[in-house]
Amino acid sequence: MRPSNPIIVLVLSAGVLAISFGSVLVRLATAAAGFESPGLSLVISALRLTVASLLLLPAWQALRRVRLEAGAWVYAVLAGIFLAVHFATWITSISLTSIAVSTTLVNTNPIWVALLAWLWLGQRPSALTLMGIAVAFAGGVVIALGGSSNPGSNPALGNLLALLGALAASCYFLLGREAQRRGFGIGLYAAVAYSTAAVVLLLLPPLFQARFSGYSPAFYLWVVLMALIPQLIGHTSFNWAVKWINPVIVTLVILLEPIGASLLAFALFGELPGPQVLAGAVVMLGGVVLAVLGNRS
Repeated sequence: MRPSNPIIVLVLSAGVLAISFGSVLVRLATAAAGFESPGLSLVISALRLTVASLLLLPAWQALRRVRLEAGAWVYAVLAGIFLAVHFATWITSISLTSIAVSTTLVNTNPIWVALLAWLWLGQRPSALTLMGIAVAFAGGVVIALGGSSNPGSNPALGNLLALLGALAASCYFLLGREAQRRGFGIGLYAAVAYSTAAVVLLLLPPLFQARFSGYSPAFYLWVVLMALIPQLIGHTSFNWAVKWINPVIVTLVILLEPIGASLLAFALFGELPGPQVLAGAVVMLGGVVLAVLGNRS
């Protein structure tokens, strides 16, 4: 039975708040490590998914009573692979292009989800929803350009990787939606997808001569909190919601993460967002509202 709209709004709100802690926890983990590099970022991602997978071990008990339709396992495993691709490409892009451009490009997933849902699921977005996507994306660009940025060592490759990260995240959400519609409960689906992503990501840090051990206890504490808050609460909330409402709306809601992250950065680090960032936030919120209204119509 479909949950009520207030329940869906509550879950999505919790998800946005949870993923907003992601950048804060990454900063704290990086500071605890004492350096930053693409290899360290991949270590953080791999450990984050590994811890999340271990915490979801009890969910595997549902295998004894679940009845899955044909293809359910394929969709769940593919979703996990695309989740790993999302983390690997986007995190690598940050070291090659500017953070502003990388963040903007990786947040184009509402556009990709809208196109994929149209081509694959036959869900043609309304004109108002398309307008909302454009307005929200424009707000994201304004936010991204609100601060200074380093162009990076290889902007062309970094930009391409960020776009691939957005496309991978879009496929991850749509594949997860299909896996749940074929019988997976949210707990078991998350266990399968996160475990698959963890296995893939664990293979990558050695390619960068990055190690998994030898960091301070604080480093591992922040990683565990990443697994608990942005991953288990944040990602799982969105994976649950995408089963019940238009996936385009879910990815648009995720665009609110920079706003939540800015508020947390102000509360925890005293970082006050500039007027351009605040203006972009207002534009983005307006775009989300337009898209939601367009989806209802």
